[in-house]
Amino acid sequence: MNYIKILLFLTLFTFFSGCKKDEYKEFKKVPEYITQPDRAHKAYYEAYDKTLKKWGVAYEDLYITTSKGVAHVLMSGPRDGTPVVLLHGMSASSTMWYPNAKALAKHFRIFAIDLIIEPGKSNKTADFKNIEEVTAWYEEIFWALKLDSFHLIGTSRGGWIATDIALHSKRDIKSLILLSPVQTIMWIPPSTDLLKNIFNIFHSDKEAVERTMGTLSKNASKIDSDYMAQYRLGLKNDTEDKFLPQMKPFSNSELQSLKMPVLVLIGDDDMFNTKHTIHLTEKYIPRGRGEVISNSGHFLSVDQPEVVDKKMVDFMKNVEKAD
Repeated sequence: MNYIKILLFLTLFTFFSGCKKDEYKEFKKVPEYITQPDRAHKAYYEAYDKTLKKWGVAYEDLYITTSKGVAHVLMSGPRDGTPVVLLHGMSASSTMWYPNAKALAKHFRIFAIDLIIEPGKSNKTADFKNIEEVTAWYEEIFWALKLDSFHLIGTSRGGWIATDIALHSKRDIKSLILLSPVQTIMWIPPSTDLLKNIFNIFHSDKEAVERTMGTLSKNASKIDSDYMAQYRLGLKNDTEDKFLPQMKPFSNSELQSLKMPVLVLIGDDDMFNTKHTIHLTEKYIPRGRGEVISNSGHFLSVDQPEVVDKKMVDFMKNVEKAD
């Protein structure tokens, strides 16, 4: 009889211990600004969801209340996977990771955060005074998600912010990956492409977007049409660029203080970086290495997604093995 009780106890213990509670249940209630959007945002949210059909892997929407409003996060990947935080670029949203989400989520649990001062599904209710408050806002999200240790990936302006987080966060940043970071390792070099973007003010919105994409991508025709439709709608929403003057390249001493493994990838036709970026990365970042991705521009994660995905995954896997 005692044997049967023990066996029953072990069976029940195994069953209930295997049923993990939904640790992010409190963040899955969809806020009213999403369910009942105004006319201007309704079309954008529909376009956002249409782009997500290209995500390539199951995802969950999380809505986290912060001191500046509601943060929207896309979560994918195995529950027991090492967390990877994704920071998108300027004038974009987390949907820009549509070419990369499937490959990353196969091995890691990814959290793609919509920056609240950019188009996306985050909703700002309070202003930011400076770029330091933007970094602090991300810390609120890490705390809410209980992300104490994770890999961090940032692209373009997201690369600058990711570096700032890595420099100041008290959390365990296992590795830092920067995809064509802007104003991070070096100053933006003068170029005809840069001049072309400045003169976009003399063109219609449609022409300006096409001209811009032509300078950012090696092959703009590869960019998904649904994403482009979402991007155009997003430009009608506010993107706060008042912090751009504060985004200056980090000093040599700051780069030297980055102790985690760092991977910097740039395109061979990158408007914001040159091989000098790679030189500085490997000279000043103790565990830094850089590579130039052939046949790609600033949007290297779109221009060469398979190559970039493999380099990112291999890099993070090697960091995991070394731990």
